[in-house]
Amino acid sequence: MSRRSGPGKSEPTERQCAVTREVRPVDEMIRFVLAPDGSVVADLKRELPGRGVWVNATRHCVETAEKKRVFSRGFKSDVRVEPGLADRVEERLYAHALGALGLARKSGAVITGFSKVEAVLKKDELAALVHASDAAEDGIRKLAAIRVARFGPDDGPPVLRMFTSGQLDLALGRANVIHAAILAGRASKSFMACACALDRFRADSAANERMTDGC
Repeated sequence: MSRRSGPGKSEPTERQCAVTREVRPVDEMIRFVLAPDGSVVADLKRELPGRGVWVNATRHCVETAEKKRVFSRGFKSDVRVEPGLADRVEERLYAHALGALGLARKSGAVITGFSKVEAVLKKDELAALVHASDAAEDGIRKLAAIRVARFGPDDGPPVLRMFTSGQLDLALGRANVIHAAILAGRASKSFMACACALDRFRADSAANERMTDGC
């Protein structure tokens, strides 16, 4: 496995999935640890102490790890996994992404409102274009046409449709958010990393279509 170089303790940049045995970059994995009560919890920031068991960051792999007692083998003990582990992981991924979106707004990197989004889409450098999952198709089509006219059919900022308007309202501290533009820059990088992690996790579930075009 490759390791980071430099002063101090080096950290692996790849890990082996306990389910598939694939070696993948740590950014595409979820580290699980044992809580003090002996339950299995996701260490999404990869900073909690103790032995870790690594699993591909997809719903399917997490569900498989729960069903096939992968965590007991990985931790070498009869650990307790509360039912619904994948659901809890997805809820936390949503919370991380929405929290990062709120921080991006505070830094001035989020533009909301159809007319304002339309204006920045025509001229500014964007990290992403966000539509509420319950947005009307007419508005989405109009903004999509502008995106294609400027960037072409295969380029342009990623398009995210993974959040409801209610979730966007809460994250951004305003009412009736349907469309938003995320300006490119340092403030948007954390949000995009969280959004893409959420999208990867959900993408392999038959019940979920991919809601991020460009991750």
